[in-house]
Amino acid sequence: MPLAVVAAVVAVAFGLAYIIYGRLLARLFTLDSAQATPACTVNDGVDYVPTPKFLLLGQHFSAITAAGPIVGPILAGIWFGWGPALLWIVGGAIFFGSVHDFSSLIGSVRHGARSVAEIVGEHMGRRAYLLFLGFIWLSLVYVIIAFTDLTSASFVEPTLGGGVASSSIMYLLLGILMGLVLRTGRVSLPVATAIFLPLVGLAVWCGQRLPVMLPLGLPIRPVLAWDMLLLGYCCVASVMPVWLLLQPRGYLGGWFLYAALFAGCVGLLFGGETVDYPAFIGMQSAGGVPLFPMLFVTIACGACSGFHGIVSSGTTSKQIQREPDCRAVGYGAMLLEGVVAVIALATVMILAPGDPLLSMPPDRIYAAGLGRFVQRLGISAEFAGAFALLAFTTFIYDTLDVATRLGRYILQELTGWRGWRGRVGATLAMLALPAICVGTTITDAQGRVVPAWKAFWVLFGTSNQLLAALTLLGLTMWFVRLRKPWWVLGIPMAFMSIVTLWALTLTFGPWLLGVVTGQRGMEIVGFVALVLSVLAVLLLVQGCRSWLSADAGVMQPGHTLQASSKR
Repeated sequence: MPLAVVAAVVAVAFGLAYIIYGRLLARLFTLDSAQATPACTVNDGVDYVPTPKFLLLGQHFSAITAAGPIVGPILAGIWFGWGPALLWIVGGAIFFGSVHDFSSLIGSVRHGARSVAEIVGEHMGRRAYLLFLGFIWLSLVYVIIAFTDLTSASFVEPTLGGGVASSSIMYLLLGILMGLVLRTGRVSLPVATAIFLPLVGLAVWCGQRLPVMLPLGLPIRPVLAWDMLLLGYCCVASVMPVWLLLQPRGYLGGWFLYAALFAGCVGLLFGGETVDYPAFIGMQSAGGVPLFPMLFVTIACGACSGFHGIVSSGTTSKQIQREPDCRAVGYGAMLLEGVVAVIALATVMILAPGDPLLSMPPDRIYAAGLGRFVQRLGISAEFAGAFALLAFTTFIYDTLDVATRLGRYILQELTGWRGWRGRVGATLAMLALPAICVGTTITDAQGRVVPAWKAFWVLFGTSNQLLAALTLLGLTMWFVRLRKPWWVLGIPMAFMSIVTLWALTLTFGPWLLGVVTGQRGMEIVGFVALVLSVLAVLLLVQGCRSWLSADAGVMQPGHTLQASSKR
């Protein structure tokens, strides 16, 4: 079957979803262009800045799209076949992920641009607020673990890894230089873009000719050496001014995202590729991973992601110029991430069973597939592969920066640490557990060594999906109090809660049974899966209590809550 047929069907599905279901949600949430948003009422020129819809769409899309919609679809496609993976990406993005992102965004706007944690606290109480913060913090820890080790794996890849590591270092230095240039005010953003984008391309080309190979004689595994260096980068990036690294690096990374998206779409529609991989392999993978519920947590980003709710309510809601813009920014950006996930899945679909690439890490499969796609544009395979791997690590830098910074914010809020000592102390505390986890040798049931990112990927996926479910729980309680059709949010919340708790039970159950019988000792993956499950159950119980509580009160359907919001 031609790959272009699959791409055309997905494009039509996403287009109709945006027009029909997106419009229905906009009516349900009564988006009002006359209602002043927090960006307009506060407008402090720092955090609250009214931003045009399409500019904000690009910024938000870049912020939510990292390596998740690449790794998850590739793993699920290999394990279960591309059919189930494609159905979950398309259906999940339309009815789960986009609903979550859109409702998180407009919910935050209606609550004075406050975070989802504060929304949960307002509608479910102080205890739920603290539990939710703890859950978010643990989720961010596993984002850092999974993505740090994924990046290290791409840096030690035998063919292109050293060059990608070199290009990555140049890319970060270019980001800092661009931040300094823009800070002086002597160069405008368009001029800086015209200067630095070609330099990034030059960095991709130079990297393959000046590879960096670790550990440079040190008695340490190369992957672990890169893990520690990347965590050191996270530590520095978390406390640096946003204008010096975060903003310019994110801006340059956005161009990588758009270029990769463009190249993937060209390959899907005009590359002439055919689908060779099986559509369905079975109800469990060759390694014994069950399709239900693991499909729904293996593919997190690209179908539904709780991390998006943090972004939507953390930075994006403070920039919404008009309420109707939430449809394009919230619902539309998630559909675009679904496209990224479909492109990643397509790099598996074009492989024949038994292809040696299928045993490679996801970054190599993605790089090889994207390389095949962009060759249609006359670009060399070597440059295309290096570009794809650098784009992959660039997406991860976005996530690592934001996750570390958000984790620092949470610890500072809970501990009251202030000043530069508080920033540094909270950052070090945030990165302590990731450092321990990536430095631990992890084995599977057969005693084989498993990469840290692979061992923690299920925890990353489940915690991310469960975070989405708990965010939807708080928003559902908001709709209950407004006497609106809560089931629009409640059904996705219930489904995500069931499959993620099911997946966590499969993760910690064998370990816990082994501990009880004295056959197994302390295992961090099983222990944290148990802790996440307990936190989630406590939050769900608190949600039921809030639902049944006579003290919850009822608001009128048109109330926006902005008058009583705390900024």
